[in-house]
Amino acid sequence: MASWQPGADRREPEGRAGARPRDNIWPRGMTADGDGRLPDDGRRRGAVRDLRVVLLTVTAGAVNAVSFLALGNVFSSVITGNLVLLGIAAGTHVASEAIRSGAALAGYSAGVLAGAPIAARGHGHAGTWPRSVTTTLAAELCVLVAGCIGWELPHGRPRGGAQLALLVVLAAAMGMQSAAVRRLGQMSSTYLTSTLTGVLGGLATGTLPGAIGRSIGVLAAGLIGAAAGGLLATRASGWLPAIILLPLGLVIAASAATGSGRAWPARRP
Repeated sequence: MASWQPGADRREPEGRAGARPRDNIWPRGMTADGDGRLPDDGRRRGAVRDLRVVLLTVTAGAVNAVSFLALGNVFSSVITGNLVLLGIAAGTHVASEAIRSGAALAGYSAGVLAGAPIAARGHGHAGTWPRSVTTTLAAELCVLVAGCIGWELPHGRPRGGAQLALLVVLAAAMGMQSAAVRRLGQMSSTYLTSTLTGVLGGLATGTLPGAIGRSIGVLAAGLIGAAAGGLLATRASGWLPAIILLPLGLVIAASAATGSGRAWPARRP
């Protein structure tokens, strides 16, 4: 007579005898369709996320344009360029250039250090656009509002210490935006060298990246933002805050209204 074993009377679900339930391999609540693609809702949310990143790039382009044209020929978020300018200043003993480049680097670094912990909150939460990203962008908006006030007070012609302080503020805002967008994955709205490299490399090898639409979009948005920012900074300085604040404000409002941290509902068998 066979001895009874613990669990011997446990029944497998009908039709699944001897089979282990398949783990959901898609992170953050996503599931795949039968053909291996993301569900329609997932693709829609991804497209919305990409559009928001493109809008953020308009703000970044405008901020970098005004930084270069009106704040001492340095950038707010193009750190490679600022490092080169800092090195040139050190080699040629031009103290003013070293100070401006160093201020931009310091401001950007401070923005990343302040924004990254905010953006990283709730790291395990599902969704293509976590609430922590919206919170970080809202903090950036506050910093940019302060920067725009600093721009308007001298009627778009900051000088001396005011110019340097404004540069630090704008660079800090770009650092916060960089930290927020980095939370979304391998994408950026403030530095686009890797984006351009991916597009050109894909064209050369015939292996375009999956997010080619977003990549082209952010490159175009950077140009548009820089063109608009440069035009307004030099010819209609009173309107410059509009091109800086409006795209960012739209992203924050849209993400807050749609519940930025919601997950895709898992499909039931």
